[in-house]
This record gives sequence, structure tokens and C-alpha cells, in this order.
Amino acid sequence: MGSDPLTLGFDTSAAHCAAALLSGDRVLAVRTEAMARGQAERLMPLLEEVLAEGGAHWRDLSRIGVGIGPGNFTGIRISVAAARGLALSLDISAIGINVFDVIRATGASGTPAVPAPRGMVHVLAPGVGPALVPTADVADAAGPPSPAETARLIALLAQAAPADAPPPAPLYARPADAAPARDAPPVILDDA
Repeated sequence: MGSDPLTLGFDTSAAHCAAALLSGDRVLAVRTEAMARGQAERLMPLLEEVLAEGGAHWRDLSRIGVGIGPGNFTGIRISVAAARGLALSLDISAIGINVFDVIRATGASGTPAVPAPRGMVHVLAPGVGPALVPTADVADAAGPPSPAETARLIALLAQAAPADAPPPAPLYARPADAAPARDAPPVILDDA
């Protein structure tokens, strides 16, 4: 396999499950599956298939890179939770990579813009952070690459990140649609 460190990169922030295994900058395996739902059930088997295709095992990994969004709320949570759990169990670093950095890494010119529902896109507003704006408002939009290329770039960018980077956390452009319950919490009785 060589002496280069192995990095597993994966993403479920859009309607796909995508993963790539890199040894240095060489791609050993890459897999993608288009799916609107089911990433939670499919992610771990897909990662195992990528490792097997690349001739590697979990214990061979040096680092994990994971897409942190913006994108699908549930998809982001699935991959971030998986990356954090794997990093903890394997005692390696997990590095969160946002899709804006993936777009920039392609060398595309224009404003990095991640498609969102209802004619909207996620953009990185200077000095503000991620914002959700109408697609028509971004004249020079540069979208993300294919899911396979996204997974490869996530792994490549994770390799270049400092090992002591903070654990990955979701990058959301807006709050979740879910709201806290309006009912008062239940009263817990004390036996004393």
C-alpha cells in the first residue's frame, strides 16, 4: 500500500452517499450512490466497501475527512456523527470540510454556491457566514463538483489540515425546521 497515510473522506450533505480512500494524493477507491433518503443505513456499508476495494482496514486509517455542509440537515448530521464516532473508536483525527472549501479547491471561479431547495443556494457571505439566498441573486455561482470528486477533495483537504483541528461540526445556513415542544416539561418526583 505504500508509506503514505490513508485518509477516508465521505459526504452525505446532498442527495448522495459518497466516499473516497486516498493514499497520499492517489485515489485507491471511490464510491458514490445517488439517494434522496437512506444515507444513515447505507453509509457504513459503503465505507466498508471502499476500504475493501482499496485493500485497507479501519485500523489502517490515519485520518478521516467529512463533509460538514451546508446542505441537507439530516444528511450532514449522519456523516458528522459517523466521523466523530469512527475517530473516537480508531483514535485518529476527524476533520470537517465545508462544501465552500471543496468548491474553491476545484479552482472554479465565481461565488461558491451550494444548491438548496426552492430556487435557493447557500453562499458564504463575507464577514457574515453561510447565508441562504435566491439562486437568481448569485450571477457568478460556482457549484460543487460531482459527489465522487467532492469525496476525493474532502479527503485531500483533510490530509492538509492540522491534526489538532477541532472535531467536525455541522455547518448550517439556517436553523432546523423542527421547533422545541411548547408543552411544559414533566415534573420529576423525588422519592425522598
